[in-house]
Amino acid sequence: MPPLVHEADPSSPAAGQNLAVAAEALYLTNLLLAPGIAFVVLLVVYMRHIHKAPSLAVCHLRQTLSASVWAGVVLVVINLLIIAMGGYDSSWTWMIVILYFTLCHSALVLLGTVGLARAMAGKHFHFPIVGRSCHE
Repeated sequence: MPPLVHEADPSSPAAGQNLAVAAEALYLTNLLLAPGIAFVVLLVVYMRHIHKAPSLAVCHLRQTLSASVWAGVVLVVINLLIIAMGGYDSSWTWMIVILYFTLCHSALVLLGTVGLARAMAGKHFHFPIVGRSCHE
């Protein structure tokens, strides 16, 4: 199978930039367009490149995978909260869903957008709270 992302020369200043951009784009795709499918593709890219990629790409790969896992955990917790508050027929359901999308989901999308902009600029990015530390 050919590589999913072609990299520039490792000695160039933006080594790993294409892979970093791809990671951030897959993260946003997972949140907005194709949940699950984009996560699996991100996981495959992570497994294939994590040990040999430049530090910029490793940073973005770790950040996006960690944030994607946290987004999934938060989604499961929200569903458990809805069930605990009376199920999907409860009057609390829409309040919880609206709060989740207003606070959690939109914050994760905004952070993913910032991460994508930083990747496109060839810079490292650390997701606050849910991200793993990067060594620049």
